[in-house]
Parts: sequence; structure tokens; C-alpha cells
Amino acid sequence: MKNENTKRRMQIGAEIVAQGGVHFRVWAPQSRTVEVIVEDAAQPQAFELQAEADGYFSGLVLSAKVGRRYRFRLNGGDKLFPDPASRFQPEGPHGPSQIIDPNSFQWTDAEWPGREIRGQVIYELHLGTFTPEGTFAAAARELQELADLGITIIELMPVAEFPGKFGWGYDGVNLFSPAHIYGTPDDLRAFIDQAHAVGLGVILDVVYNHLGPDGNYLHEFAEDYFSDKHQTDWGKAINFDGKNSAPVRDYYLANAAYWIEEFHFDGFRFDATQNIYDDSADHILAAITRTVRASAKGRATILVAENEPQHVKLVQSPACGGYGMDALWNDDFHHSAMVALTGRNEAYYTDYLGKPQEFISAVKYGYLYQGQWYRWQLQRRGTSDLSLPPTSYVTFIQNHDQIANSGKGERCHLLTSPGRYRAMTALMLLAPGTPMLFQGQEFAASQPFYYFADHEPELAKLVFAGRNKELSQFRSLATPEAQAYLRDPAAPETFELCKLDFTERKRNEKVYQMHRDLLKLRRKVTVFCSQRRGSVDGAVLAAEAFVLRFFGGEGVDNPKPDDDRLLIINLGMDLILNPAPEPLLAPPIDKEWTVLWSSEDPRYGGLGTPPLETTENWLIPGQAAIVLAPTRRTEMVEESLAHPNAGHASGEELQNDK
Repeated sequence: MKNENTKRRMQIGAEIVAQGGVHFRVWAPQSRTVEVIVEDAAQPQAFELQAEADGYFSGLVLSAKVGRRYRFRLNGGDKLFPDPASRFQPEGPHGPSQIIDPNSFQWTDAEWPGREIRGQVIYELHLGTFTPEGTFAAAARELQELADLGITIIELMPVAEFPGKFGWGYDGVNLFSPAHIYGTPDDLRAFIDQAHAVGLGVILDVVYNHLGPDGNYLHEFAEDYFSDKHQTDWGKAINFDGKNSAPVRDYYLANAAYWIEEFHFDGFRFDATQNIYDDSADHILAAITRTVRASAKGRATILVAENEPQHVKLVQSPACGGYGMDALWNDDFHHSAMVALTGRNEAYYTDYLGKPQEFISAVKYGYLYQGQWYRWQLQRRGTSDLSLPPTSYVTFIQNHDQIANSGKGERCHLLTSPGRYRAMTALMLLAPGTPMLFQGQEFAASQPFYYFADHEPELAKLVFAGRNKELSQFRSLATPEAQAYLRDPAAPETFELCKLDFTERKRNEKVYQMHRDLLKLRRKVTVFCSQRRGSVDGAVLAAEAFVLRFFGGEGVDNPKPDDDRLLIINLGMDLILNPAPEPLLAPPIDKEWTVLWSSEDPRYGGLGTPPLETTENWLIPGQAAIVLAPTRRTEMVEESLAHPNAGHASGEELQNDK
């Protein structure tokens, strides 16, 4: 046993040493002695670590080898605990830690440049239900299909080790250890390496606001990991600003660097940042942002935050006092969309009407609530910054939380009409924000997505009761008959029912083709991929209809009207717009509008799309989204209107993408 000045990559954990052996380091300020118990073929061997300053203990064990399992003993006690920075827990969070060599994996992505937020299409994925096997290896086999669809970024729901045989991952307890139920650390590396090989970035959903209630042993090493000053929605907050918080901050900074450096992740999605409390001068999220950028060593990275109170400070630049992240989840867009699709605005949908002006404002400015009064919470919501680029807002109509919160776990295409669903999908995928799909959404998966968590029986009862209470904020779900249909999160069948069936890609080919074509349109048409601030304007045409005009060129000083496109959305009945006193509908000089793409294309299950401009002025089909492009006016206007089929576009801009 030696305690030398060994050069380490990370502050904590078990690391292979070049000259031989394994160096262990752990923060345990409330312990007098710390021993590492290393298993071998004969019997476990105990090695006492030496105390450092600030409560750390460390030591080099020359006989320790890759693959061996180990635990810590504190103060000579009877209980043994896994490493707080364990790189792998092959038996789950209550078992021993395993020594891992991160350098044994042979990466092939040396030329991978990373990904920045502009131009991305995100795909949220849960490892356990994405494939029947529910493993990293099985998910890797589907990556090429996602890339061919037009996805550019995979967002993995949390993979840090958690208790039980299944779960969402937000109750993780070993933040450095990929969950063993999905595979080994090298299996995760292989998944990311394969993603990069097919052109996909991968970001990881991390939970830095709390730890799960089962299998969390951090308090055995230091009570100061947790805050007495702050409380989260799920229990004790992490201590980022109180007594002895410096090693806690170092733990989370090391965790962020670890995933970037040793697994080549392209960034993070941060869960519920409103429950990450830090009153210090340097907020931990700002510090993590700097750490991620530095750890990527020149590769581009993406940092996305979930923030329920909608604080734009997270994405503002450090020069303006912000944290420098890249994007925020835009719940406002989702909430308006769901009200428009379903007609229901109970609970946290209360302050949304799903009207055209809401969508126009969301497309132009991101959050709808940027400091106004919010009736549901009886307080103001959000902070204002109308200058943020559209890339700063991740827009979606489905995600893991919102599908599960429907009570029966139903996807939104089952909660509305096919026409409205197609139209809303077009709006989301063509709007200038950063769009996100949830696994299976692209082929209208029939599988539900419930909340599921495999806990021991007593804790499972509490979780089920808490889940029911949370859903009871919806008046409809608070009724006895609705409560009787809520599924037990701990039941294995609740989990199994959520597994995707990829044969639906073929059975639901029409909606799958629609997603392919929309993503191709977004990729190929300049105004849809520019994501330039101020490049879109809109106008209300009727109670449920509106137009968005995407402007070509580089702004007012260099316009290119011939590159303009219209996106007309009508969520209501067929609309006769006569008169049509709206300048955004006017075509460029000597041009006329022709249909480039329509959600009513029979290939998508629609009824077809006649010309919109006729002798009756504008005839806009109901429950439809239509993209119009300017084409050269080859005949007199009157003659063109008299022959409404003349000049109908054939989707040439889509066909040219080979």
C-alpha cells in the first residue's frame, strides 16, 4: 500500500496507474479511517487509505487490477459501501464497485468535430424501452435508421446506475456508473462511437438536483453532500453553496468532465435546473458549462436545460451575466400545442388557449411567458429576452414527462384528429426552434409511455401514491374512475408495455414518410434551416388559422423574396379567406404561390390539396399544414385563377435530395 503523488485524471474514484496498480481517492470528511476492500480469487484484502487535507483519503494499491471489485469500510465498521465515484456497479447500487480501465476501448471517432446547437434535430430515447432487449448494444443497431430519418442528436434519458430492474433513471445514485442493466461501460462507449460513425451526436440527460431514495450512500461518506438550506421536489437538495460545498462542487464538475472525456458525449440535458440551488457568486451550472467546454478539447458541445420557471439566464452569455448554455426546453410551445390538439386546458395547461397568436409568438420569441402573470401558479412566470436566437428553444409535442402525465400514457396522435396531428407536427419540425422527437413519435407508435420504477415494496407503495397525487392536479385524472386506471409504476407489465415495436415503421409508413419528408424539407430549404432571429413573421387568419412567412436572404438589408416560403396552418374547418387583407400572403413580384408540401398529401393519409388561391380568393383546407413556394407567373393572373391546377408544385425541392 502506497500513498504517492500519483497523477490522476479525475479527483475521485479508482484509476489505473501507468506504473502499475490502482489509485483510490474518496472524500469522507466525517471518517477517522477509510479502508478499501479489494476482492480477489482467494479472499478480500483490506488496504488503509491515508488522510489528506479537506477530508480526502487516498492510496495506491499495487496488487489491484482491472475487473476486480471493491468497497470502502469507514471507521472500521461492519458495513461496506460502494465507491461514490464508482465507474461500474455490476450488481447494482447495493453491490461492490468494479475497477474499470477507460483506455481499453478502441475509439474510431478521432475526426468527430462534435455538434453545436444550430441545425440539430433531437431524439429523446429511453434505453430500456427503445428496443425489446433494452441494451446499449441493441440501441446501437438502430442508429443508422435514425440518421437516415434526419435525426442529428440522440438525447439519452439518464443512464447513471439506479435500483431495480427498470426505471426512468431520474432516481440515479451512482452518477459515474452506467446502469448495468443496459450493459457495460464499454457497451456505452461503443454506442456513442457508432453514433458518431453515422453522423449522430449524443447528449446525456443528467440529474444534478437530487439523488434517488434507494441505494444512495453518499451520506455515509459526508452529510455535507446535501443541503440544509434548500429542499427539492424529491427530497434534500445538493449542497453547492453551504458548508464544505467545495468538494461537492468538485464531485459534480468531475462527473461532467468524466462523461465528456471518457465517453465522448457531445453534451448534456440538465434535469429540473430550478431545483439546482446555488447562492454562490459562481453558480454551479455556469461552472459546469465551462468544464464541459474545456473537457471537450475543441469539440463542439451542446448543453440543454429544463427549467420550469423559464429563466433565460441559463442561456444568456457570461458577458451578460448568464451561464452560457445553449438551449432551454420550451414547455410553453408544448402546452399550447396540446390545448389546440385536445381542447383541454386543465392543470398546468390552464394559462394556454392553443390559439394562432400563441404559436406565432412562440415561433418568433420562444417562451410565451417571460414575466407575465401566470394564473395557475398565482405568480409571474419567466424572465424576458426577446433577442435570443431560435436555436435557444427546444420545441416538442411529446416527451417522456408529458406522455406519462396524460394518465394513460397515450401518445398525442391518439388524443387528437389525424389532420391536426399532421399539421402540428409540420409546425414543430419546420419552425426555427430546435425540434425534438420522442422515441417512436416518428412512426406514431401505439405503445404508451408510462411512469415506471422498480423499487422495493414499501417504497414502491409510496411512489405509486405520490404519482397519483401528482396527476390529481388534472381534474379529469383526480376522479375515482380515472384513478382506478392509473398503472402501478412498479409492475413489470407497466414497463414492458412501453417497449417500442419497430414493425410499426412499416405498418404506419404514411406518418413515418411524413416525418422523413418534413426533416428533408427542413434540411434542404434554406429558410427552414437558417434559424436566423427575425427571419419569420406571422399573422392570424382566423380563429384557428394562421400564416408564417419565412424570409429569404439575410435580413432587411439583403432580402431575397424569391426564397420566401409560406407555412399556412389551419387547425379548424375549411376556411374561405375573402377578403384577404394580409400582406404576408402576397407573393414576390411576378410570382405566384404554389404548393411545395402539404400535410394532406395522400401519401401521409390526407385527402389531397387543391390550389389555395382561386377565383374565390384563398381556400384553405381544414386541419392541414401547407408549405407554399413562389414560382414564376407564366400566365395572366385571371387565367391562372380560372385554371386552379396550373403550376401546382410537385415537391421538386424534396425530390432533389438524393
